[in-house]
Amino acid sequence: MSDERFPEHLAIDKRFPGSVLDWHAQHGDRTLIVDGERILDIARLLKTELGYHFLVDLAAVDYLPRKPRFEVVYQFMNLDTKARLRVKVQSDELHPEVPSLTPLWPIANWLEREVWDLMGVTFRDHPNLKRILLYEEFEGHPLRKDYPRTGRQPLIGPKD
Repeated sequence: MSDERFPEHLAIDKRFPGSVLDWHAQHGDRTLIVDGERILDIARLLKTELGYHFLVDLAAVDYLPRKPRFEVVYQFMNLDTKARLRVKVQSDELHPEVPSLTPLWPIANWLEREVWDLMGVTFRDHPNLKRILLYEEFEGHPLRKDYPRTGRQPLIGPKD
């Protein structure tokens, strides 16, 4: 594991001191764990000044019983250099919430809805945060580790 900070890390540290909480770079895989309240600012910096114009993916991980329980994982790519960067934001169990990246990437709209639907992480200022894979009456978020596997859900017939 390398302890040398990479250019994106240095740029974020310079612009938003203290917002990088941890990092690692192994086998070309560069990861930053950043302050969740700064993710929109950091993503804007990555896009507008560092060339990461492509939000490849966005997902969440449930680390129950660890605290903080949830991590939202963003995969960015610089199409000019082909560099990839993973940025993680941690969120607590009681109010899992991070700012939405929809102002920067329209695709975040769908990806954030999927994370909310399956994991229950809320994206602040999302324009239309509602279920995308499950029906509206579905209760809970089935990819959480504490979701009851044997629980029954109401059966909903087709709507006219």
